[in-house]
Order: sequence, then structure tokens, then C-alpha cells
Amino acid sequence: MNIGIYSGSFNPIHLGHTGLAGYILRHSNLDEVWLMVSPNNPLKTESDLWDEKFRLKLAKIATNHIPGVTASDFEFNLPRPSYTVETLRQLSDRYPQHSFSLIIGSDNMTIFHKWREYEYILGHYPILVYPRKGDDMEYLKKKYPNIHIVENAPLFEISSTMIRQKLKAGESVAEWVDKEVNEILEKEYLRD
Repeated sequence: MNIGIYSGSFNPIHLGHTGLAGYILRHSNLDEVWLMVSPNNPLKTESDLWDEKFRLKLAKIATNHIPGVTASDFEFNLPRPSYTVETLRQLSDRYPQHSFSLIIGSDNMTIFHKWREYEYILGHYPILVYPRKGDDMEYLKKKYPNIHIVENAPLFEISSTMIRQKLKAGESVAEWVDKEVNEILEKEYLRD
């Protein structure tokens, strides 16, 4: 099978994440998309990061009704911090019957040269890039000619940071997250 690896903190997962995963699954040659919940990201600070098991629980709830999209804790058992190149190598070793592609946003593609062994990733794994507002896709395509731009991908004006800020302010985030995820977040963060 062709598996797309969509890594992230998912801090928390929202409708933009799941909507994009579903869109890419429907508009590519992928058979499945695995949302790889990262315990920690070497390019981000950990101070705002929710507990990894809680983030995974929310991601599993948000994806359990989306055929072909699954939340994974694969990186939880790998050395930390989580480097994508190591995740991809371990996945390829553990599941030699599958081929893996990397799914990333154009915002990450603009800093791809900072990733550990980015040349190895480029040489060994297809990369599907979804456009983010304000990023120059023509420049990225020239710089990395082997990437595949996910054409007409929907732009979601949602961020996990925004959701955490709303929750901290005691505001509802129901319009941005899965219904069951929202119920958990309201119990956890919007108590009276």
C-alpha cells in the first residue's frame, strides 16, 4: 500500500488537519494517511505542548470515522526528539510491504533545508506539499523539483495555537474541532 505520513504535534487536532488528510487521500495515489502524532518537534518549543497521550487520544477520536485516515503513536517509541528522517527509516524497516510518502505544508517546505538529512528524505520518499497562505509555490517547485504540489487543496483558517488561546480565554472551539473532541475539551478546559 501507499501510505502518506502526515506528522505534527496535533496540539490539538482540528478540522483543518482531518479535512486536509481526507482531501489528500481522495486526490492522490495514497491508500491511507497516517497522522503521526509527534511527542516533540525539534523545531518547536515544548512549553505549550499538551501531554502526548492526550493529543493522541484526541487524534484517534477525530479520525475514527474517516476511512483511510488513522492516528499513529509510532514515534512514541522512537528516540527523542522526533526526526522525520528516522521515523521514515523505521517505518520502511518495520513495514517493507508499504511505500511511504511525506505530507507537509509549504510553510515546512520553506524551512526544509533545516531538517535533519533533508537530502536523504528528498532522495528516498515522495513529498506531497499542500500550499499555505503566503508561500511561493513556484519558488518551492523550482528549489525542489521532485515535490508534488497538492493542487486545489482547501485552505483552512484554523490553527492549534488559536484553539489553545480560545480555550485559555474560556471560549468555545466547537466550530473548529470534531464534535467528540470538543466535548472532551469543554470538560477539560471550559469547566465552570
